[in-house]
Amino acid sequence: MIRTTSLLLCLLLISFTQAADKPPNVLFIISDDLTPTALSCYGNEVSKTPNIDRLAAQGTRFSHAYCNATYCGPSRASFLSGYYPHATGVFRYVSPRPQIGDRAMWPQHFKNNGYHTARVSKIFHMSVPGGIERGESGPDDPACWHERYNSPGPEWKAPGDGETLENNPDGKKPAVGGNTFVVVEADGDDEVHSDGKTAAKAVQLIQQHAKADKPFFLAVGFVRPHVPFVAPAKYMEPYKPYADRQLPEKVAGDWDDIPKLGINYRTSKGMQMDIRRQKKAVGGYYGAVAFLDAQVGKVLDALEASGEADNTIVIFTSDHGYHLGQHDFWAKVSLHEESASVPLIIKVPGQKPAVCDSLTQLLDLYPTTAALCGLEVPARLQGKDITPLLKDPQAKVHDEVLNVSPMQKGFLLRSDRWAFIQYKEDGTGGIELFDMENDPQQYKNLADDPKYLEVVKEFQQKLAAKLADLRENDL
Repeated sequence: MIRTTSLLLCLLLISFTQAADKPPNVLFIISDDLTPTALSCYGNEVSKTPNIDRLAAQGTRFSHAYCNATYCGPSRASFLSGYYPHATGVFRYVSPRPQIGDRAMWPQHFKNNGYHTARVSKIFHMSVPGGIERGESGPDDPACWHERYNSPGPEWKAPGDGETLENNPDGKKPAVGGNTFVVVEADGDDEVHSDGKTAAKAVQLIQQHAKADKPFFLAVGFVRPHVPFVAPAKYMEPYKPYADRQLPEKVAGDWDDIPKLGINYRTSKGMQMDIRRQKKAVGGYYGAVAFLDAQVGKVLDALEASGEADNTIVIFTSDHGYHLGQHDFWAKVSLHEESASVPLIIKVPGQKPAVCDSLTQLLDLYPTTAALCGLEVPARLQGKDITPLLKDPQAKVHDEVLNVSPMQKGFLLRSDRWAFIQYKEDGTGGIELFDMENDPQQYKNLADDPKYLEVVKEFQQKLAAKLADLRENDL
């Protein structure tokens, strides 16, 4: 009996030691087309996002985080491969695999180091809404995953009350598909839609792998609030009547000092959206964000219930930001703040909650998670390990971060104080310079002011050096 009891104690001790030595899991949650200013934890007083707020209250919320390209394809290819777009030349909606060869992508690096890796829905690029309707994988990278799942949904075809907002001045156009501003207050429950299915599958995978011997790297990709703005009607209801939505300030002559290439590809005028439709677009976007938030909550609840929350790094972000009428611009692509910035929340077990105002970027996620999990950080990666910011939110890792808009032939260098934007690599497409301390809404372009000539020259030199440096790589 004594021998049996001793044996059981030894087995329990071995089991406990193995559990204690188990590397942390990684739960990566990414939204699509989400501007940080649409979240209540980033100061929005209308849009309510209690679940994302809950994560922000438990982790580090970064107030100055940026994507490295301002639309889906090149942004995702960049942070997943670990290279800037101008290092790989991936500027469209394709996989970076041909450019990087057999080098490990971010999730693949974890897979190669003993993690069970799984993808649910949009991590690499997927076309929205078409690819989601058809349940396609898009330019996914099979080498990254042990498991991968798509989440087909009806998108704009969902039964309910739908309206096309753009290029529909007489109101005669029905709700239509494509990359179009459409609001659908949908019938049915969450799991009718792609993101509801994604949340359900993520919950199932957490339950399945929580107690496994291997740590997991679970990537959960939600497609909202990408157009069409589709969500069950209950999520839209709090943001009605849409006429009550407040639009960003409209400033006379706002475009006068913006170079032609800097005028976004979607504008109120170009989309023929009157004030009513603009207000409905904002309300519909907030409803789609509320739906997203509820799905994020389901995933976080499952992690808590699994018993693995204290051994799981949780990341929430978006592939880029989004204009909601600022400068009469809409959607992404622009290098102005609303499009270039992203929400970023990182929860690390044992780290105190914090708000970090230091600069960071999506390219930093690969080296940072590798470092946090005790994996080798490949020297070739072009992002930086930002664990110093997680330990001390007053620390600093970047003097500037680089963001690009290949569609506009544009480059953004963002420092703590300045946003420097140059169109075309030689600057012949125009320049913008904004003092973000005194003009955070970016209404006054200082690039032609003689008082800031030296600032412009300094940033031009920094941009040229940065581009030369990132092109010196192992590819």
